[in-house]
Amino acid sequence: MDEEEAEENHQNHHALPLMEALRKASKALQNNTISTIYNNHDTNAAIEALLELAVEADPIISTDPRLFNLAQLLDDLKTLLEKLEKLQRYGLRSLLPRQITNYNVSRVGYAIDAEIQAYIDKKNVESFVKTMNESEEDDEKAEALVGLKTRLSRGFSKEYQELILRAKVFSIVEFIVCESLFSNRIKDQAAIVALALVQFNKDVFVGLVLMGPIIRALISMGSFRSIQVLTSLVRIIRTPLVDDIKEEIPRIIGLLSAEDLKIKMATMNCVFEVGLLAREEVIEAMLGEDLVKKLMDLQRLEMMDQSKEEEGVGKFPFLGCVADFAVQVEVGEGLEKSEKRAVKLEILKRVREACVSEAEAATVVSEVLWGSSP
Repeated sequence: MDEEEAEENHQNHHALPLMEALRKASKALQNNTISTIYNNHDTNAAIEALLELAVEADPIISTDPRLFNLAQLLDDLKTLLEKLEKLQRYGLRSLLPRQITNYNVSRVGYAIDAEIQAYIDKKNVESFVKTMNESEEDDEKAEALVGLKTRLSRGFSKEYQELILRAKVFSIVEFIVCESLFSNRIKDQAAIVALALVQFNKDVFVGLVLMGPIIRALISMGSFRSIQVLTSLVRIIRTPLVDDIKEEIPRIIGLLSAEDLKIKMATMNCVFEVGLLAREEVIEAMLGEDLVKKLMDLQRLEMMDQSKEEEGVGKFPFLGCVADFAVQVEVGEGLEKSEKRAVKLEILKRVREACVSEAEAATVVSEVLWGSSP
């Protein structure tokens, strides 16, 4: 990193927290309560606090052309403060002018918030792209991914969407998930961000998910987080995604045999979600991969309390999982009524084949029959 880049990073590191503090101060001006209409002191104090921060931020605001509108709004706020101070001397006669002025203060506060948020968003997206492309430190990449996910979780914004689309953020995240050169930690975090993008705006990002390689990459990763993300995407995208992953069913079912208990749990939940939405050919593919036998094996697992605690699992998660899967299929939307009956019979047949004793068969068959009853 040369001297100029180091100076720019230093300025950004100082500027963004200061601008964030200024944005938070503007919140106090956006929704003046009835009490502030009658008590100018409350409003005045909030304005003064914001203007004090603005003085500290002036070296940034006065030198960045992107903050010209913000500088104008701050000047407007100074004028409104002076007007409020004058109106205080006129008592009840100034009630209506004070109400109008307080409304204008609230309006200016909202505009300041929007200007600062747009500036922070642009800076952060630029920083994210630069970090992902240039940094060799996992900690820096992880921090950037967490920051992006946090911003996305605040809800939809058309302006922010335009920023991330222009910066090709989804392509960057997809590349990280799909490429083996990144650490598992960063790939997992990128997978979480991919989900956050879909939740941010399904209409835009679902199509990118279905057209690209990210779903298969999540399955190949086979981590607890990646399968959790896959399950959430199945829940959001529903049948189109379930149809799309038919060829990946063997790899998904295979993860039920993973050594890591948390991966087994995440995979079981994914299987249940797929079972709720799958059409007949997908259900047949699942059963053809010895799904029932694998679920039976999970039901037989016995674990020491200490090992459960170490895994952070708590209550044993696999009890009744064969019946739970049968219920998901029966209440699901992917099969016709006649298809559901046929699948139920096939599950019962496979249960009897997988059981190691008549007693076990009787128990599990009963669970499937009663558990799947309306």
